[in-house]
Amino acid sequence: MEKTIGAEEQTGPLEDIEEPMFGVLDVVLLVALLGVAAWWLMRNKKADAALREKTYAIQPMAMSSMPQSTENSFIKKLKSSGRSLIVFYGSQTGTGEEFAGRIAKEGIRYKMKGMVADPEEYDMEDLIQMKTIPNSLAVFCMATYGEGDPTDNAMDFYEWLQNGEADLTGLNYAVFGLGNKTYEHYNEVGIYIDKRLEELGATRVFELGLGDDDANIEDDFITWKDRFWPTVCAHFGIESAGEDVSVRQYKLTEHIETIPERVFTGEVARLHSLINQRPPFDVKNPYLAPVKVNRELHKGGGRSCMHIEFDIEGSKMRYDTGDHVAVYPMNDSELVNKFGTLLGVDLDTIITLTNTDEDSSKKHPFPCPCSYRTALTYYIDITSNPRTSSGINAEYATDPEEAAKLKLMASTCADGKHLYSQWINQDNRNIVHILEDLPSCKPKLDHLCELLPRLQCRYYSISSSSKLYPTTVHITAVKVEYDTNTGRRNKGVATSWLGKKIPTDPNALPVVPIFFRKSQFKLPTRPQTPIIMIGPGTGLAPFRGFIQERHMAKEEGKPLGETILYFGCRKKSEDYLYEEELDEFVKKGTLKLHVAFSRDQKEKVYVTHLLAQNADEIWNVIGENNGHLYICGDARSMARDVHDILLKVVQEKGKMTEEEANNYVKKMEAQKRYSADVWS
Repeated sequence: MEKTIGAEEQTGPLEDIEEPMFGVLDVVLLVALLGVAAWWLMRNKKADAALREKTYAIQPMAMSSMPQSTENSFIKKLKSSGRSLIVFYGSQTGTGEEFAGRIAKEGIRYKMKGMVADPEEYDMEDLIQMKTIPNSLAVFCMATYGEGDPTDNAMDFYEWLQNGEADLTGLNYAVFGLGNKTYEHYNEVGIYIDKRLEELGATRVFELGLGDDDANIEDDFITWKDRFWPTVCAHFGIESAGEDVSVRQYKLTEHIETIPERVFTGEVARLHSLINQRPPFDVKNPYLAPVKVNRELHKGGGRSCMHIEFDIEGSKMRYDTGDHVAVYPMNDSELVNKFGTLLGVDLDTIITLTNTDEDSSKKHPFPCPCSYRTALTYYIDITSNPRTSSGINAEYATDPEEAAKLKLMASTCADGKHLYSQWINQDNRNIVHILEDLPSCKPKLDHLCELLPRLQCRYYSISSSSKLYPTTVHITAVKVEYDTNTGRRNKGVATSWLGKKIPTDPNALPVVPIFFRKSQFKLPTRPQTPIIMIGPGTGLAPFRGFIQERHMAKEEGKPLGETILYFGCRKKSEDYLYEEELDEFVKKGTLKLHVAFSRDQKEKVYVTHLLAQNADEIWNVIGENNGHLYICGDARSMARDVHDILLKVVQEKGKMTEEEANNYVKKMEAQKRYSADVWS
């Protein structure tokens, strides 16, 4: 753009000069032109130098979620590249994005050239124009996050569907939802989008698919996809081209000569962002928070629970009580080193993986260029049980028995599913374990880097009050360690890494990359509103902040409603978290406490048992005094049991029918009087 303007400015005036050679105006114009020419010459020299530099030196290219240009019309991109298939994804952990990529790639086999699209990057109103592209299809791989919420990148699109009334007649679509059955609002986003698109006039080409991450979401996806394509072919009257789809989405470049200053070393997005820190700090620009405190909370029993305090003074970061703090962890160096040993690869080789689809806004799977070591340490999940699409294919195994085993696990037959479930999931084999147990299998490391999921940040409920601790943020985290059926010791990525962050030197505190995520898990605005908190184990974390804040209000002379906590642990002598603090709040009249020690007596007692015994107290808070009820902890059983108890209490004490009780609880949820912060 600058070159075009410069050329016009240079040629335009010269064509019209008819004044005497030494006129004042001529002199001024000539001086100006000489100045422009000199500037232009210098600029071109710099540009040439830059081009020469790009030819011989690697250029840092972070994986950006932003489009490469300001163009946000996917319709124009589809038309200009001759594509008819677009696959949108709503993804928080990367699975939805991966599934979208696989559908888009397979479209070639069915004469439907496809592209993957992040709805956050494009103007989704262009869906109205999809009918202008012959035989076009939009597929939506949409994950449900939290308590029935869309993922961050799909939020605007979701709200547009909710609030708009666009005419989507002529839009052909299909939806695959990603969810987890342990949560109450299972796959709510995918179900809503599928229904809403039809309401707006779009044509459903294939039935809604629902993937359950609590079971085998890979199997759910493959099963749906295998039926999806024949239906699409029948709908559009097309036949499979029978072409094999290239298994590679990214091409590898290994850099022989490198400039260290241009190589990523663990940054999330911006080169040197972990060295040159500048606000605002967020998911792509975490703050390196010093660890001020890291102390053990358990008194025995062989397990470990850490109380960690991060210093955020001077960072301009602010959190509210009940929010989450995200931690970017590192994979264990010993596990990383095994890749080099098992595959015979120099992990310090600098690489760039570049998308073979030049029109894709995602140019790299993670920040490039970087070393294999950096990719395996900071960017790639190497500890989870890998899906069948992990890149460990039968073609990489030279031993016939090992190849047959891999081929069977990758199939959709009953025997293959059973073997995968047993050998991978139940035995908890990560990618390194598989390579160790199948020694003839030598996949290309760059292929693994392409297909393995990204290492995700870990979210922790903040266990401090922002009013009491504005410059520090506390978390309460149990160290994850367990023995597998194969005799190996598996460790949680984040908690085992955090466990090593012990502040021994006040002048050289260990640091952790963090950022905050807002939560709807909030105290009522009026301190006099009564509350019930149910949080066994580390589910206590956010309630510690709640209690601190309520106590602070009481100390300031404000009227305080009942503050009731149901807490549970195994044994009083071993894992009673923050026992002294809680006892002090009870003594000062801030807190009413119910504690269940499940293993301190012959018959196990859980918080749900105590809740069932205190129906009058529960109804007094939520029924007679318009109070709030909160749950934090395990979604699989505890949260469901609490929900059932709540319904029973409302029905019996409120003298309601089952339907009326259900409606009452749903109303509480809508009013934010019934909130859950749970995980599976």
